[in-house]
Amino acid sequence: MEKIILFAPLIGAIIAGFGWRIIGDKGAQWLTTGLLFLCALLSWIVFLGHDGETHYIHVLDWVQSGTLDTAWAIRLDRLTAIMLIVVTTVSALVHLYSMGYMAHDSQFDEEKESYRPRFFAYLSLFTFAMLMLVTADNLAQMFFGWEGVGLASYLLIGFYYRKPSANAAAIKAFVVNRIGDFGFALGIMALYFLTDSIKFDDVFAAAPELAQTQLTFLWTDWNAANLIAFLLFVGAMGKSAQLILHTWLPDAMEGPTPVSALIHAATMVTAGVFLVCRMSPLMEYAPEAKMFITFLGASTAFFAATVGLVQNDIKRVIAYSTCSQLGYMFVAAGVGVYSVAMFHLFTHAFFKAMLFLGAGSVIHGMHHEQDMRNYGGLKSKLPYTFWAMMIGTLAITGVGIPLTTIGFAGFLSKDAVIESAYAGTAGGYAFWMLVIAALFTSFYSWRLMFMTFYGKPRGDKHTHDHAHESPMTMLVPLGVLALGSVFAGMVWYGSFFGKHEQVNAFFGIPTHHAEAATGHDEATEHGEAATADDGHAAAEDTHAATDDGHGDAAMKEEEGDHATASMAHHGEAPKGAIFMAPDNHVMDDAHHAPKWVKVSPFIAMLIGFLTALWFYIWDPSMPKKLAESQRPLYLFLLNKWYFDEIYDAIFVRPAKALGSFFWKRGDGNVIDGSINGVAMGIIPFFTRLAGRAQSGYIFTYAFAMVIGIAVLVTWMSFTGGAE
Repeated sequence: MEKIILFAPLIGAIIAGFGWRIIGDKGAQWLTTGLLFLCALLSWIVFLGHDGETHYIHVLDWVQSGTLDTAWAIRLDRLTAIMLIVVTTVSALVHLYSMGYMAHDSQFDEEKESYRPRFFAYLSLFTFAMLMLVTADNLAQMFFGWEGVGLASYLLIGFYYRKPSANAAAIKAFVVNRIGDFGFALGIMALYFLTDSIKFDDVFAAAPELAQTQLTFLWTDWNAANLIAFLLFVGAMGKSAQLILHTWLPDAMEGPTPVSALIHAATMVTAGVFLVCRMSPLMEYAPEAKMFITFLGASTAFFAATVGLVQNDIKRVIAYSTCSQLGYMFVAAGVGVYSVAMFHLFTHAFFKAMLFLGAGSVIHGMHHEQDMRNYGGLKSKLPYTFWAMMIGTLAITGVGIPLTTIGFAGFLSKDAVIESAYAGTAGGYAFWMLVIAALFTSFYSWRLMFMTFYGKPRGDKHTHDHAHESPMTMLVPLGVLALGSVFAGMVWYGSFFGKHEQVNAFFGIPTHHAEAATGHDEATEHGEAATADDGHAAAEDTHAATDDGHGDAAMKEEEGDHATASMAHHGEAPKGAIFMAPDNHVMDDAHHAPKWVKVSPFIAMLIGFLTALWFYIWDPSMPKKLAESQRPLYLFLLNKWYFDEIYDAIFVRPAKALGSFFWKRGDGNVIDGSINGVAMGIIPFFTRLAGRAQSGYIFTYAFAMVIGIAVLVTWMSFTGGAE
């Protein structure tokens, strides 16, 4: 079943991409969409039926070189199960939604070209790459999926290839992500250098020893665990659009709106959060790296929320909102409450995908107008879209009953993050940044609703008169996501942020997990022994291991054999999908946070809501007055803190100047000049000299022969004919 989930999107992508002429345009759409709904159904069966334990499904032997023996396998634990339902559910709904949204596209001439099969093939290819990433059992497989989603995002962002801005956005996303991926690759290399393995169990078992190891990097000594955790997080910064490497995300809105919902709301941008949570056994031994993650996440949440306050493009507002919410997730992971990071990732996927698809419905109904200043009064024109986006807004702003577990999805998960931030930083920087970001989130979310659906129609009258509700293929996904936005938080609150026993059971964390992770126990309460043999301990004592004479362990699994490359070198890998060290009491402290801390996000939400109501309903002239009175601040936010301009001045222009120098001076003057000089100067010169010797007179040639014989005789006389 897990193999079907993994490979069905790939099969759909190949058939739709290369065989659409045989099955037809509609056939390609229905095939890819049907396979994704099958994957989503199977993923929910896996998620709801998962026992919390870690299972391995061997797919094939893959990279075997020297001591590196990497199998392609599916690691099925609770983290994987969560990501499976997020990826496949959102992707299936986006596929269905796209059938309506991409039905008629002004960017393409339908009589001359069929663009839809290519679009659906790209969507399915992206889904396969993302599933590769989340099911990975080793870092090579994860990196393969990581680069695969980068490729697919490049293809999808630049889908409107006739638009220069779309091509520029695709290149920008690709280049910025390569910077982050370089850090990720260095982290993988460092892990292999130090542990002689890139399999997760081996790396996790070695984490305590890495914390005691010094590593020289860039002429400086570093703690190995901190350095590797930081390098891995650099990869996450790029993929999840954190501050410094965030500049690609808003520009990526150049792609079709379904792409924004799939890639930039629910799946690809959460890969970085998933990576940090997956590597929790390493992160727990890297306190400095966790501090950096917390700081950068909180800064990103604040920065993106401030920029979202003044954006006018409806998709860019939601894009900066995504950037901000990802900051929340990293704060939760940074303070060590990985379950809460996954909780917000899980709920955010539903309401953010719905907001993007709702925005797409508005854009579709308004004939591809994206500027909110040209909206207004659309509540009666687009009633279903209005209610869907209203539910999404209630979820993202955090509407619920304070001090209870009753509320929309974002209310429960965002509050859990903020409480964890308070406990993890003792009410420090991260906590206050997140509370302020919650206020700003409420303001720009309600601003979007009020500017779009309330007030008088603005902009082109003809466009407003012909505004229409979207077809059912676009409305059904909104309805399904609305259910998740309302109930996902309440249903799974206890599993992600409830009592310790409940969270441990959900994520498969055994009792005394923390002690077992050190690899020094003589036995756990289950009677599991950490045996030492030649300095090596069994990586997985839940599987039957036999030595085949080559150091490989053949492990028996429920329905087949899972061949692991090597045994763990340094101790026993911790059980469970996530790991929290013995001294990590942040979740307990979060539960006992003061009441004012627990109520603060709700108060922030109310302030943001009332301010937006004042600015856009009660006194619509206020925004203009404020923008004029605070012109420098307004321009600072409108221009996104001038990050693009700064990067252009520091990196882009010097790089272009250097490239131009090498092109004109190096390639043009030196290389071309040398070749041209030889071809047009030196060779003709010698050719002319040789030409002069060809006089046509026999006595000239006879004289040359005599001179030659004289030279030869002279040389032999002096050398005696010896060489």
